[in-house]
Amino acid sequence: MSDVAAPVITRENLVLPESIEIIDGEVRIPTLELPLVLEDNFTGEKLGHAKASSDEALEAALAAAQRVHVEGTWSGVSIERRAEILDKIAVALASEAPRLAALEAFATGAPVKQTSVVGFITSAAFHLAAQTIRDGALLSTETSDAGHTVEVHHFPLGPALNLVPWNAPAPMAAHKTASSLAAGAPTILKPSEYAPYGTTEVGRIIHEVLVAEGAPAGTFQLIQGGAHQGGVAVSDSRIRAVSFTGGLVGGSAIAAQCAANYTSLQLELGGNNPLVILPDTTTADAARAAADLMTTMNGQWCRALGRLVLPADRADEILEAVLAELSGIKAGDPLDPSTDFGPIVHSIHRARLDEAIAERVAAGGTVHTSMPVPDEKQFLAPVLLTGVSDEASREEVFGPVATVHTYTSDDEAVAIANGTPFGLEAYVFGQDTERALSVARRIRAGEVKVNGSTIMSLHLMTPRPAWGLSGMGEEGTVETIRIFTGAQVVGLEGAFALHRH
Repeated sequence: MSDVAAPVITRENLVLPESIEIIDGEVRIPTLELPLVLEDNFTGEKLGHAKASSDEALEAALAAAQRVHVEGTWSGVSIERRAEILDKIAVALASEAPRLAALEAFATGAPVKQTSVVGFITSAAFHLAAQTIRDGALLSTETSDAGHTVEVHHFPLGPALNLVPWNAPAPMAAHKTASSLAAGAPTILKPSEYAPYGTTEVGRIIHEVLVAEGAPAGTFQLIQGGAHQGGVAVSDSRIRAVSFTGGLVGGSAIAAQCAANYTSLQLELGGNNPLVILPDTTTADAARAAADLMTTMNGQWCRALGRLVLPADRADEILEAVLAELSGIKAGDPLDPSTDFGPIVHSIHRARLDEAIAERVAAGGTVHTSMPVPDEKQFLAPVLLTGVSDEASREEVFGPVATVHTYTSDDEAVAIANGTPFGLEAYVFGQDTERALSVARRIRAGEVKVNGSTIMSLHLMTPRPAWGLSGMGEEGTVETIRIFTGAQVVGLEGAFALHRH
């Protein structure tokens, strides 16, 4: 092991990767530009137009993926060998973790101290997928009443398409792609046009390892672009499975396109997540939880706080404590290791957040904010809004913005928590854990955490479901792999339907 420390990556020495596409084994430069101008969200510097793959490149990618599927040159690789290659991708990604974390911080505005943790997930996703297929996710057996072995295979449905959002792009790209490759599906990956850097680097590393390990061209491909490029790929009948994380509008369009072709689909579309503070919660815990959930990834994550649900007789006290907690959080350059809160991803999204806040103020809301932030225009201090009705606060605000609601009974608290069409994540805090768990079980959300507010799931091997408008098709360690597969049951029966003599 080398004694030389890895260089510290700063804003001054960070090199952004060139935009590339990987089509049928060839790494090349996309030929098109989008109207979208990329930005340094801390300084406001314009970085040029986002790049996009041409229709000709998309057709070549789809044809290559279909060829690999039909010929079985990736699905035919043994599970053990496939897992070995995934582990090698994981090792290669781990060696680039500091740079990936810096690229994620630069692109999204999330502080590097947070993206460094997320960067670990990028490598771990491939190790975990490898171990999951070794452990039998793709092949299991049962014994029939007649004593015969019945095999349950999970075979790839066909070429897979993974569409990645801008808020944690590299880890999501890794999770989706590790899962689809583990399933045996030739995979096409598209980064978000708003934050292409980390995902592009993940794609480059995956490609280089696959080439070194002798995987056929077309096993993994990378395309660039926006809604047009994603739409072309989603609507193509050769794509047999799609995994998308993003917004409701995009998810609805993708669902309609997939329905036309009976394409397997997994959607995660965000949530308006409640935090229910029960009356026996300490003021310190309530304040810490709310501040955590509003500032993790700058509030730009699918499981961030949307509704703060407080006991009526303690609401003023807890709101004051939350604002005090927020006032002590350091905002600044996302590439500075001491920063706890960074800028909004892009000026376009910042304008959307301003509009959402204005709508809620027009509906009777009062803005409460306390965090000092730099003067740069893309910073938005976390905003708590009181006085907004349940009806006017049903929709998700994808940023550090939450509405405050009060209740006088557990039934009322549950009704407020369930008062949106979303159902991704929920949080319940209370010192009486049995009461808190009882309330948690009544909230309609895919995961409900009691007395915790971290970015991690409750358990590595539990599913990550999405209820209501939050999505469809479960994510998870096993679940995401199986999104890309169809089950086949094979076995000896040795009997007839009719008895004839």
